[in-house]
Amino acid sequence: MQATPQSARYMYVNSVKHIILSLQFLPCFIALFAPITVSSKPPQKPPNIILILADDQRWDSVGFMGQKNGQTPHLDQLAKEGYVFENAFVTSAICTPSRVSYFLGQYERRHGVNFNSGTAISQNAWEASYPTLLKKAGYTTAYIGKNHVPIGADGYHSGHFENSFDFWYAGHKHLGFYPKKRHSIFSNAKLDTQTEILSQGVQAFLNPSSHSNFYKSAETSLNPRDLEKPFCLTISLNLPHSFSVSRMKQYPADDELYRTTYRDQLHTLPLPPFYLPKNECIHPKLPADLLFQDLRQASYDWVNSEDTLRERLVRTMQTITGIDQMIGTLRNTLNDQGLNENTIIIFTSDHGLQYGEFGLGGKALCYDTCLRVPLLIYDPRQKESERLPHLAQSIDIAPTLLHLAGLTPPNTMQGESLLPLIRKQNILWRQVAFGENLWSNQHGNPRCETVRTDQYRYIRYFQNDRHEKIHATDQSLANAYASSLTSSIQGEPIVYEELYHTAIDPYEATNLIHNKNYSDIAEELRSECKKLVRVAKGPLHHPPETISLNTIKQK
Repeated sequence: MQATPQSARYMYVNSVKHIILSLQFLPCFIALFAPITVSSKPPQKPPNIILILADDQRWDSVGFMGQKNGQTPHLDQLAKEGYVFENAFVTSAICTPSRVSYFLGQYERRHGVNFNSGTAISQNAWEASYPTLLKKAGYTTAYIGKNHVPIGADGYHSGHFENSFDFWYAGHKHLGFYPKKRHSIFSNAKLDTQTEILSQGVQAFLNPSSHSNFYKSAETSLNPRDLEKPFCLTISLNLPHSFSVSRMKQYPADDELYRTTYRDQLHTLPLPPFYLPKNECIHPKLPADLLFQDLRQASYDWVNSEDTLRERLVRTMQTITGIDQMIGTLRNTLNDQGLNENTIIIFTSDHGLQYGEFGLGGKALCYDTCLRVPLLIYDPRQKESERLPHLAQSIDIAPTLLHLAGLTPPNTMQGESLLPLIRKQNILWRQVAFGENLWSNQHGNPRCETVRTDQYRYIRYFQNDRHEKIHATDQSLANAYASSLTSSIQGEPIVYEELYHTAIDPYEATNLIHNKNYSDIAEELRSECKKLVRVAKGPLHHPPETISLNTIKQK
C-alpha cells in the first residue's frame, strides 16, 4: 500500500512523538544502568549561623579595626575573608537593652526593657525574636554563655529563655572569669576560665559524638544537635566586661595567656587619647548637674589613675586574645566536621566602653567610645571580601540572620538586613543612625538621644532626675522609665547639646554646637533626631510588648 502525503505526515509526526517520549524516559534508564555517569546539583542547604557577641568590647579593640597592642589573628583572618562594617553602632550602650535589640531587631524605645526598668520581654514579643523564628523554620538553636535578657513576669527565674533553645549551656546575668563559682551548669567543664569553658560547650555542640562525657556529666539535660538540620548558635560572652576581668586571679591552673601575656607592656602601654586621671579632671566634659560623676559605678574606678588603667588594659587585651583563640578553635572544628563551607560567622559586641577619655569611665553615654562596635560577617559562600562604610546598627542583626536563612523578617523588626549591602544590590541605605540612653536611674547617668552620620555626631540631653537619690520605689522607677519612652517626643525641654565633627575629631573632643560655622549642620541634625526618635518609638498609642517584673522574686 503506497503511503499518501497525509499518511506519510502522520507516520512522521508519530515517529517524532515516540522519539520525544523515549527521550523523556532516557534519564531513568541511565539511572538504572549507569548511575555513576549522572550528576545533578543538589539544592543549596540552608546555612548554619553562628553569632558571637562580646561584652563591653569597643570598636578599636581588634586588629582589623586598628588595635596594635593586642593580638587577634583569627578575627583578623575572618575580616580578610569576610565583610567588615567599619561604621557599626549599637542603639543602646547598656547590656540588657542592647541585647534585647539584637534579639528583637528593635530600638529600646520600642521594646521597652532596661536595667531597673521594672519590665521584661513578654512571651508574645519573644515569639518574634530571631531564635524563635529560626527554630520554627526548622533550625536547631543553641545558646552558650551569658544571658542578660529577662522574659516574663519572673524574669530570669521564669525559665522561658533557656527553654526556648534546643541546646542551653549558659547562666543568667554575669558569669565572672571563673563561671563555675557562680553557675553550677558549668561544673562539667574541664577548665575553669570563662572563654575556655564556653569553647568546650561549643565543641560539644558542634561535635556531639566526640563529647559523650560532656553530655553525661552535664547538670541539666543537653540535647545533642540533629546533624540533619541547620543550626543557629549564639555565643554570648561576659568578656571583656569589667565584672569578669576584675576577677582574674592568675591562678597556676590558668592558661599562660591570662598570667603573663602582654605584661611586658604594663608600664609602656599608650594611654587613650585625651585620657585624664580623676585628680586632673578640673573641667568635666559634661555639666555637673547633668552627669553626676560622684555616682559613677565603682567597678569602673580603674580609670582614675594611669597604673590601674594600664593593669585593666592588659587584662582586657588578654581576654580579647582569649576570645580570638576560641574563634580559632571554632574554625578548626567547623573544618574537621565538614561544616566550614556552609557556616556563617558574625562577630560583634553589645556596646563599647570608655577608658578614661576626659575622665570618663564606663558606658551608657552616647559617644563613639560607647556606641561604636566591631562588626564582621564571614560567609564562605561569598568568595569576595570587603570593608563597607555603611552605617550599620545592632537592630540590623536579627533581620540579617533571618534573611540568611531564607526567611522574611517580621514587620516588628525595625532594622534592615545587611545582606543587600554584601551582595552589592542597589538599595537605599540609612544616612543617619539613631542611638539613646534611657538608663538614668543609677550611677548618675543622664538621659540622652543622638544621631550619627558618616561625618558628625549630635547629642541632646534632658534633665537628670537623679532617681536613686530619692530612694525611689520599684514602682516609681518603673513609672519614670515608662515616661522616658515618650517624654522627648511630647516636648520635654532639651537642657544641653553637643555636636562633633567625627571625621576630623574621632574622639569627640571639641563641641561645635555654638560654632556659627556649623549652625546649619546642627539644625539639620536636630531635625533628624526629632524625626528618628519618633521612628524609634513607633505610634505613641502602641506601648511596648513588655510585662511588669515580679520585683520581689528578682531580689
